[in-house]
Amino acid sequence: MTLSSQPYKGTRDYYPEEKRLQNYIFNVWRRVSERFGYEEYGAPTLEPLEVYAAKSGQELANEQTYTFTDRGGRIVAIRPEMTPTISRMIAARRQEMAYPARLYSVANFMRYERPQRGREREFWQLNTDVFGIDTVRADSEIIVMAEAIMKEFGAKDKDFVIRVNNRLLVNFVMVKYLGLDETQAHLMVKLFDRKDKIAAAEFKDQATEILGDKATDGLSKLDSLMSAKNVSDLPIDIKTSTPGVEIAELFSLLGLAGVNSVKFDMTLMRGLDYYTGTVFEVFDTDPDNNRSVLGGGRYDGLVGMFGAEPISAVGMAQGGTTIENFLEAHSLLPSLASSTDIYIVVLGDVQKAADKLAKHLRSEGVNVELDNTERKLDRQIKTAVKKNIPYILFVGEDEVRDEIYTLKDTTSTQEQKVGFSRIVSLIRDRRRVAADDDIPDLD
Repeated sequence: MTLSSQPYKGTRDYYPEEKRLQNYIFNVWRRVSERFGYEEYGAPTLEPLEVYAAKSGQELANEQTYTFTDRGGRIVAIRPEMTPTISRMIAARRQEMAYPARLYSVANFMRYERPQRGREREFWQLNTDVFGIDTVRADSEIIVMAEAIMKEFGAKDKDFVIRVNNRLLVNFVMVKYLGLDETQAHLMVKLFDRKDKIAAAEFKDQATEILGDKATDGLSKLDSLMSAKNVSDLPIDIKTSTPGVEIAELFSLLGLAGVNSVKFDMTLMRGLDYYTGTVFEVFDTDPDNNRSVLGGGRYDGLVGMFGAEPISAVGMAQGGTTIENFLEAHSLLPSLASSTDIYIVVLGDVQKAADKLAKHLRSEGVNVELDNTERKLDRQIKTAVKKNIPYILFVGEDEVRDEIYTLKDTTSTQEQKVGFSRIVSLIRDRRRVAADDDIPDLD
């Protein structure tokens, strides 16, 4: 039997060049998270299924989660998201944690759903959460950090828009403003969530059906809601409500923080059932990649489900493939060389001397790949270039005798004669420049 060389459907292999890009993305995530005072944590890949069934929503728990029964008879799930897990962890140490607790993770997840561009069955994701801040200052902090992440990748304000809504405001609109019962409100929320995916006439027809005998007045009120581009455009009885005042305060804080790419969107819902206040998503403005690349919101009820005293929480997540697609769409993909600094090409019968040189360079922190294949010169050079290794070091009898080597830059093809100390200093200088280039100017 011949086995397939393809990965499981909806997953992907990461060869060195793809892994370099993934690590670049991970490094940006970690750098920005830690800049805001968030600390990294880890968690199990497996959780009891009820952790997700309780609050994440039936679609996620019943249709998209990979589950199995373990040898102890327990129904176990491969984690499809991190929010219930970090809530469980906070509940386990509710009294010992220092608050506000600012935490982040970079981890992989699995969901059984139809693979498509930017959506895979196995995916890597950044998760950031802050616990213990009851006011919208926590919501503002998370959104400011979301913008900082996008800017760290090189994005400009025109490249993305941050859409913001509030689930309490949605509830107020459905019940108090439109006068809907529980069933009507549920259907209208689902319709709002699909607004951008259906034609305007179809939206109106479905809204009319949901509103029933309230259709005439209700459609007029819906027009007022849909035309609101800012919180200040909302009808007076909505913007003076408690959630209306709260979201206005949030926009004020974001304005003071200099977040320019933010807009109010009454139709933004986010599908997970545990959100209790602010919800937001960062959307790519490129017409060929017009989708969400980051999202989050407030979820004050999850920790209390694990038997601990409830605590407020706001978080967000960004997927690795979605930000990769964003970088590609905006020509922001970095040029990334191999993590190996030098490829030593061996010329003639000097393998032992080359071994010794490689060992000495490694002792100085230089990453060295040594060719020990005894192949011809052109084959060795081709290997170094194909692996995208920055430098080739030629070692032959003359070089061993004089301890002066030819060092070739594989990008510029320039060569220079250098001694051991100069090799080490060149590699350190190159790393320093690369690190400076990777961090945006503070001006």
